[in-house]
Amino acid sequence: MIIYTLAIHLYALVVACLSPFHRKARMLRCGQWQTNGILREQTGHPVRYIWFHAASLGEFEQGRPLMEKIKSLYPNYKILLTFFSPSGYEVRKNYPGADVICYLPFDTPYRVRKFIRLANPCMAFFIKYEFWANYLSELKRQKIPVYSLSAIFRPNQLFFRWYGRPYLKALRCFDHLFVQDQASAELLSRYGIRHTTVAGDTRFDRVLDVQQQSRPIPLVEAFVRAVRDEAQLTLIAGSSWPPDEAVFIPYFNEHPEIRLIIAPHEIDRGHLLEIRSRLKRPSMLLSEADERCIAQTDCLIVDSFGLLSSIYRYGDIAYIGGGFGKGIHNILEAAVYGIPVLFGPAHHKFKEAKDIIAAGGGFLVSGEKAWNIRMNEWLENPSLLQAAGRAAGDFVRNHAGATQTICQFLHLSEEGFTHSTEIRNQIIW
Repeated sequence: MIIYTLAIHLYALVVACLSPFHRKARMLRCGQWQTNGILREQTGHPVRYIWFHAASLGEFEQGRPLMEKIKSLYPNYKILLTFFSPSGYEVRKNYPGADVICYLPFDTPYRVRKFIRLANPCMAFFIKYEFWANYLSELKRQKIPVYSLSAIFRPNQLFFRWYGRPYLKALRCFDHLFVQDQASAELLSRYGIRHTTVAGDTRFDRVLDVQQQSRPIPLVEAFVRAVRDEAQLTLIAGSSWPPDEAVFIPYFNEHPEIRLIIAPHEIDRGHLLEIRSRLKRPSMLLSEADERCIAQTDCLIVDSFGLLSSIYRYGDIAYIGGGFGKGIHNILEAAVYGIPVLFGPAHHKFKEAKDIIAAGGGFLVSGEKAWNIRMNEWLENPSLLQAAGRAAGDFVRNHAGATQTICQFLHLSEEGFTHSTEIRNQIIW
């Protein structure tokens, strides 16, 4: 893995060179500088730490159900949570479910040995696509159990290319891999990696938790209550980008049967002004609204973060942004409320998107024409809309349970850590 390690050193050098001029690189470098001090101050050898590593916010949400389950069942263990990306760390650095939160240092041998010595974890979980070869190798060398959580594998990944075989060794360092689907387990099995369990995706458990904990938002509730016609539908556009808005806003402008709530992915002034310039019907920013004036508007623009997962509860239809860019955002946090979800074409890397389409609760819109056809169909035949919503809700509920499967496999006790051989014999390949 010499080439891999050299590449990591080069990456660290690039980050160092960019840090005076690039905010994210600067945050990453400064955050990593602080890691050793945080570990020295907050961790202690008599305490048993379970280490969860998430690249960013999405992976954190996947690991969160298991973190919270362990925290509630085994209070004698503490949780160490690391992030690589500033976009994850800065949002969740005060997350109360973890006892210590810090950046993960670059995956170079010296940094790895120092981190593991200071953190002294009794076990580790790397979430989804996190496969840091030197960390995995050192954990294996020190006989610290390490697990891959909610992983998913495809034949075109580096591990399975002829030139990527050295990286396949990293997967062999895991004591166990909890994968999302059968195809991943079968692919790994073909390469001799059989210590796997098809557990599913823990995000389904997470969105069900979010649904149960969702809180009323009085102004949004007032907006939805102020319908002028019982047949009016509320469309929630979540995490939208300008190419998404170019698809659904023209239809909204021409159809008074639709009321619209937009929660854009970026809420800078320029984007908000662009949204309002596209709208031909009355609109209002949530920050400017009160219960009296909100009843007079047709479009509510959410210009704050942290509300979207609760706002979906007020919708009849959800549009999930990102599908005309790098990839769609979280479709499950809308589908859990039993409403159909629509999204753009950049969804092929998202298993849940393909699966919800097959289940009848999710729908691809390739552009404005496809959007118009789908919306017209639902307006003309509400029973089809209701059936799609039921399919979306059932899809989420039917795929829950990954956290419980993993907990059954893992046994934590005062005496230490063991596998559940009963579960292992049932579902390991």
